[in-house]
Amino acid sequence: MSRPIHLHIENNRALGPVFEATPERIAQACARHPDLSDLRITVGYDGDVFACEMQTADVLMGWRFDKALAQSAPNLRWVHAHGAGVNHLMPLDWLPSGAVLTNSRGVHGEKADEYTIMALLMLNNRVPESMTNQRNARWDQVFSSSIVGKTVLIIGVGHIGGGAAKWADRFGLKVIGIRRSGEPHPHVHEMHRPEALRTLLPRADFVLMTTPSTGATKQLLGRDELALMKDGAGLVNYSRADLVDYDALSAELEQGRLTAVLDVFDPEPLPPSSPLWSVRNLIITPHCSSDDAEQYTPKTLDLVFRNLVNLRSGQPLLNVVDPQLQY
Repeated sequence: MSRPIHLHIENNRALGPVFEATPERIAQACARHPDLSDLRITVGYDGDVFACEMQTADVLMGWRFDKALAQSAPNLRWVHAHGAGVNHLMPLDWLPSGAVLTNSRGVHGEKADEYTIMALLMLNNRVPESMTNQRNARWDQVFSSSIVGKTVLIIGVGHIGGGAAKWADRFGLKVIGIRRSGEPHPHVHEMHRPEALRTLLPRADFVLMTTPSTGATKQLLGRDELALMKDGAGLVNYSRADLVDYDALSAELEQGRLTAVLDVFDPEPLPPSSPLWSVRNLIITPHCSSDDAEQYTPKTLDLVFRNLVNLRSGQPLLNVVDPQLQY
């Protein structure tokens, strides 16, 4: 390409400052990647200059944008989703011919590890039950035993699930995993394919959902699957709300049979009228589990810049989304 690569970054104000590629953050990323000094970078907010910049953009980084305008962009070769889950961009029939979509999987890293092990420790120490008692001004000493030797079932052993497995192994848990490929993982003691789910659920003290939301995973934990979980088991949903039947889960929580930590909801923000706010034995974190307030967008920019080097040199891009697998 004889002219500078045109990267357009589309910000959404509703997402907040954690996800904003500010001029300062962009300048710092440029300083970390001096070999890309010939880039042309434009920045927009909520579509204010999107139509204009799509006329010449080679690369688009964003989360929500006008897909019809992106589809008609004559030079667009690559779109980077400023996040890991890309189900809102499916199907990829809007991508220009020959263009690819990448995502930010792996960027969450350390923060995601911290959240998932925190959630497992909270479940083991019966914190959801204590929080219910606190709201009701009820003194009830809910004792627990050590987490060592208990079993966690991780559904979706990718970047996030693999990191959770590492920490769960360190804390002495028996780690059972499910992944599409069935390939082993160094911190998973037993690896299975998705068809084994129902046989594994009764064995788990904790179930951690870290699988992508795809057509194959919607309502993966429905009423029947939740009923297979052992009495006193805990559930963490890190990934997407549509993986779990929340109505069925709420019934299990109200009965005191299960406990849960949920980070993802539909819709978001969760409206004040949602019955989930008052469900017993539940801790709600408002989709803030792993997006580092200071480092998430800078790390995403670094990933995009590394891929810009690959694009310019003809090397494969990192984190290309498979349109069939939807991640």
